[in-house]
Amino acid sequence: MYQDVLLHIGGAWTGAASGKTLDVINPATEEVIGTLAHAGIADLDAAIAAAETGFATWRATPAHARAALMRKAAGLIRDRAAAIAPIMTMEQGKPLAEAKGETMLAADVIDWFAAEAVRTYGRVIPARADGIYQLVVKEPVGIAACFTPWNFPINQAVRKVSAALAAGCAVILKGPEETPGSCAELVRAFADAGLPAGVLNLVYGIPAEISEYLIPHRAIRKISFTGSTAIGKHLAALAGTHMKRATMELGGHAPAIVFEDADLDAAAKILAANKFRNAGQVCVAPTRFLVQDSVYEGFMERFLGAIAKIKVGDGLAPDTTMGPVANERRIPALEAFIADARNHGAKLATGGERIGNKGYFFQPTVLTDIPTTARVMNEEPFGPLALVNRFATFDDAITEANRLDYGLAAYAYSRSTRTVTALGHRIESGMISINHHGLALPETPFGGMKDSGYGWEGGAEAIDAYLATKFVTQAS
Repeated sequence: MYQDVLLHIGGAWTGAASGKTLDVINPATEEVIGTLAHAGIADLDAAIAAAETGFATWRATPAHARAALMRKAAGLIRDRAAAIAPIMTMEQGKPLAEAKGETMLAADVIDWFAAEAVRTYGRVIPARADGIYQLVVKEPVGIAACFTPWNFPINQAVRKVSAALAAGCAVILKGPEETPGSCAELVRAFADAGLPAGVLNLVYGIPAEISEYLIPHRAIRKISFTGSTAIGKHLAALAGTHMKRATMELGGHAPAIVFEDADLDAAAKILAANKFRNAGQVCVAPTRFLVQDSVYEGFMERFLGAIAKIKVGDGLAPDTTMGPVANERRIPALEAFIADARNHGAKLATGGERIGNKGYFFQPTVLTDIPTTARVMNEEPFGPLALVNRFATFDDAITEANRLDYGLAAYAYSRSTRTVTALGHRIESGMISINHHGLALPETPFGGMKDSGYGWEGGAEAIDAYLATKFVTQAS
């Protein structure tokens, strides 16, 4: 079922010039299920040359024609979703239903940006003298180098690619080496829809080698990266050195605040589902749960009850609701976080251990009473690990929610209009979802503040990063 993955350069699927490949591992079985081509400098040079040719063609393509082609690609994604989803599950681990949902959402993202392609409006500025015309026009910024992670192999790539293509840019996409097959299917849909050769190129290899070659290259004019804060800061500095535009969607450590007037049934159900979705490997996953004293016991009873219903297993099994973590290194990372927290006095409410000795399965885990000195209260856990602490007052909750330098997502539950309104003003986060989980829709902004990055990858704001503003003034 799993096919070896090639590079896509200049409209052709090809192996690496060196012939080098990397293994693809199924995290549920630890078996090698395929290989991917490993790009070297020669391949990157070929991708850059192809992108330059593709950009000349694509920028001259009318916006309505670009939009029509993108909608065709979206249709192919929908038609192929049942075939793409098992590829994602085999290489990434998430349950088949989640993989199919991610694939179908990708088509919605493409459609959204296709519609935005024809709305990159300029404007006319009234002049101070007769016969003078002052025009503001929008142009594609150039070739974009996009770097995407393994946790959402299609979702993270499709946002960058769709915004860039809608704007008229060409793209060199550095896909995720651990989950390459489903990302390649995204590119295949665009290619099969008739995207001109060189407009969208796909490479894999050593991430540091690829980023440090592409970002300084004079042909690259725009950078978009999704990943850890540490790497994001390094790449942002490199982009700044070479005056390249950059969008950075980085790590998070989202607070989830449950007030005493919250609907506890809804809060526990929604937060449990979103904490352990994709085995907790979600940058916007609720992580630091803050529960008001008077409802702490009631919330915990409901929350632990919801977690007890989670079925961990191979994502291809029909009854699985949480798959394995995506790679071997997540296991010792989670074990270290838990051990450190318990050494600091935290209590283990449930889970805490690896499941079996084959496959990267880990129990859904809840720690309580965790001091802020524990590592996991300061570093993104990125796994099936929930941290639950009590709070007394509104100000206490806000202080803890804003304590860290992360500012990607935040969640809260309250029936009080006054509380809800105050939360929107006082929480330092790029996105806040109150009384439901409403993030990451194609039409809504997606991005963070503080050390969680800058720029947007959803909504009308996303396409702006791929457009250059030009002012033209002329006399008749």
